[in-house]
Amino acid sequence: MRILIEEYKYKAQDVRDVLQGIEFLEDIEGYVSISYVGYFYNPHINDCVFILPKVLMDESNQVFKHLDPTKIIHLDKAEGLTKEEESFIYEFSVWVYRAIDVFNRNNENDIVFHKKVELMGGRKRFVSNTFLDILMALISFNKENQDYITFTLKNLHSGYNKINWTRTISHSTAIVTSGTPLYTDIVNKKRQVNFDEELLVIYYSILHYINEKYGFKANINVGFELITGNRFQHYMNGFGAQRLKQIKYKYFSDKALKIWEMCLAFFDKVSKINVSAKQQEYLLVKSFYIVFEAMIDELIGDNPLPDGMDKKQEDGKIVDHLYTAKSLIEGQKSPTYYIGDSKYYKIGHELTDESVYKQYTYARNVIQWNLNLFNDDSKPNPKVKLRDEVTEGYNIIPNFFISAKMDYGFDYSSDGIQQTDRKNKRWRQTHFKNRLFDRDTLLLFHYDVNFLFILSLYARDNSSQKASWKESMRKKFRSEIQDWLKDDYDFYAMKAKPGVIAKDYFEEHFRDILGKTFAPFEDQEIYSLALDNSDKKENEQLLTELRKYFYVEECKLGEDVENIINEAEAKESSLVVLPKKTGVLIVMIKNYQDEFVKFMDNGRYAVGFYPEKKDSMNIVKHLGYIGFILFNVDNSEYHLFSVKDECDVRENSELYYDIARNADFMPYYVTLEIDASKELESSNIFPMPMEAVTLPMYMDIHSLVKIKNNDARRIDNNNA
Repeated sequence: MRILIEEYKYKAQDVRDVLQGIEFLEDIEGYVSISYVGYFYNPHINDCVFILPKVLMDESNQVFKHLDPTKIIHLDKAEGLTKEEESFIYEFSVWVYRAIDVFNRNNENDIVFHKKVELMGGRKRFVSNTFLDILMALISFNKENQDYITFTLKNLHSGYNKINWTRTISHSTAIVTSGTPLYTDIVNKKRQVNFDEELLVIYYSILHYINEKYGFKANINVGFELITGNRFQHYMNGFGAQRLKQIKYKYFSDKALKIWEMCLAFFDKVSKINVSAKQQEYLLVKSFYIVFEAMIDELIGDNPLPDGMDKKQEDGKIVDHLYTAKSLIEGQKSPTYYIGDSKYYKIGHELTDESVYKQYTYARNVIQWNLNLFNDDSKPNPKVKLRDEVTEGYNIIPNFFISAKMDYGFDYSSDGIQQTDRKNKRWRQTHFKNRLFDRDTLLLFHYDVNFLFILSLYARDNSSQKASWKESMRKKFRSEIQDWLKDDYDFYAMKAKPGVIAKDYFEEHFRDILGKTFAPFEDQEIYSLALDNSDKKENEQLLTELRKYFYVEECKLGEDVENIINEAEAKESSLVVLPKKTGVLIVMIKNYQDEFVKFMDNGRYAVGFYPEKKDSMNIVKHLGYIGFILFNVDNSEYHLFSVKDECDVRENSELYYDIARNADFMPYYVTLEIDASKELESSNIFPMPMEAVTLPMYMDIHSLVKIKNNDARRIDNNNA
C-alpha cells in the first residue's frame, strides 16, 4: 500500500510512479502537491494508493508529530513507524474511503471522481464494487461468521485419522503377544475430496495474501495448508477464477455461496486490473473541506433548514450549519438559532480575523431574515422569534466554529468535543456596553472535535447513532455556552409590581434598560434581565431603581423563573403594614362637578365593577395598596385625591343609596373613603386616551408620573 497526504509538497521524483495515471501538476521547482483525498488502484505498480486528509499533519507538516510524510509513501518500507501507527493508517484509510463513498451517495456534487473496473462474471452483488470494497467484504465475513467457520471445520475433521480395521486386518501382519494381536502397519480411513475444505483453503489463502500485501489484519486460525507464493500468483493470474467456476455447483448453503462469490470477485477484479495498465479504478474527492462540512452538517445541523431558510444568503455568503434548539434561557417558550461554521485545517491552525468577521456577518443576516418574515404578512411566522416588542430586546444567538483535532491515542469511540485550548476560543462583539439582549451583541465559540470519531460516525451512516450524538452534542453546546454567560453576566427575573405597566416603563426608561431586558418566557409578564458583572456600581444603581417598580430576583440560567417570581410576590403580599400606599384607583367620570358634591358630603364613594373582568379582579387583589383615587374627565381633565382608610368590596344590595357611585346597577362595588378636603397636584399625570385603557383600573402612582430630564417627579400622601 502507498500513502500520500493531501496538499503536502512532495518532490516529483518521489511520487511520479505512484501517481502515474492520475493527473497532477509539477511546479517549476519540481514539487507536487495533491489536492485530492481518497483511494485509487494503480495497475502500473500493482498496488492500492491512499491519499489521506491533511488533518493527519500538524502545523510543522509532521505525521504523528514525528514523521515526515515522505517516510510513509511505501508503507511496508516505512522508517520510524510503530506497529500501532502502521495499524492505524490501514484502518484510517478505509474510514476515509467509506466517508467519501457515503458523501457521494447522499449528495449531488461535482467534486467526486469515481471509476470502477467492471467485472464480467460473478454475482451482481460484486459487479460494481471496487477492489477495496471486495477486500473489506472478505475481511468482514471472517470477523462476523466465526461460528459458521468453526462448525464447518468440525464437520470436516469428524472421523479424520480413525483406523480402518477391516483394511488393516486384511492387509497387515499381526504380531501376537500374550495372546493379543499387535498391528504395526495401521491403515487409516481415506478421506474423499471435500469441496467445502477446498473453498475454505482458497478463502483463507486470499485473507493471508491481504494480510501480507496490504496490512489489513484478518484472523486466520485454521489447520489447512494455505496456497502461497508462486502457487497463489498462479491463482491470481486466472487459475483461481477457473477453479472456482469448476466447483461452483458443489455449494448450496447461503454462507458457502457468499464465500464463493467473494473469492471469485477477488480473482476477477485482480485479473481485470492487472491485464491492462488502462484498467484503473478510483474514488477521489477534490476539495475535501466540502466533505468535512457535509460530515459536520449531517451530524449537528437541521435538514431541512429551519423556517424555510436557505443556506445561501442574499449577499452570497453560505452558512455551513444552522439548527434550532432550546434557548439559553431556561423556560423560554421559543427556541433560538445556533449558527456554525466548520473549519478544515491542519491540526493546530489558528482562525483568522477574516473568519471571525464572516461569522458575525452570517449571524446578522440570519437575524434580519427572521425579522423580514415577521414583517411580511404574506409569509407564515417562523417558529423562532428573535425580537421582543415589549422590551425591544433580542434573543441570544450562539455562533460557533468546529475544527478537527487528531486523537493520537487513535480512539474512534470518543468525540472529544470541547472548547479548544487555543489562544482564541471565545469572541464577543458588542456595539453598546452591557447589552446582552441586543442584535449587535454576538457570541462566538470555538470547538475542537475528534476527527476520527466524526469520520467513523459519518461513514457508518447509522441513523440512530447519528441522532443520539446530535442530541448529546447540542446539549453540551448549550450547557457550555450557558457556563460562559454565567461567568460574565448576572441574570435576574423581573415582573412589574401591581399597578405598574411594564411596557410604559420600558418606553420611559428606554436608554437605561434597552438591550438589558428580554421577554422570553411563557408568562409574558415575566422578563429576563442580564447585566455585565464587570461594572458592579452601575448595575446596583439600576437594580435599586428597578426594584421600586418591579420584583427583581436573581435567577441564574437554568433556574425555574416562575417559582422565583411567585416567591417574591408572596413575600411582599404577606406584609401586613405597607410603608406607603402607592396604588391608584382610576375612574372615568363625565359630570365631575355634580359627582364631587355627592361624595363631598360624606366622603364615601363606590366604584362598580364586573368580577369576570381581569382589570376588575386586579383592583380587588390590590385593595390594601390603594392610597389614591384619580377621576378622569373625558381624557382631558384629571382630579387626584387621597384615600383615608382601607377599601372594601360590597354587593349592590349592601350599599346605602346616599353613597356616590360611578355607575348604577353594577353587581359589585369597591367602596372607599376619600379625603375630599384637599385635591392633590395632577399636572404630572400622563394623558390616558379612553380607547387605550379599560376603566375602572388599578395602577401604581409612579407609573403615572411624567418623566422630565430623566428625573421622576413623584407624588405621595403629603403632596399637595
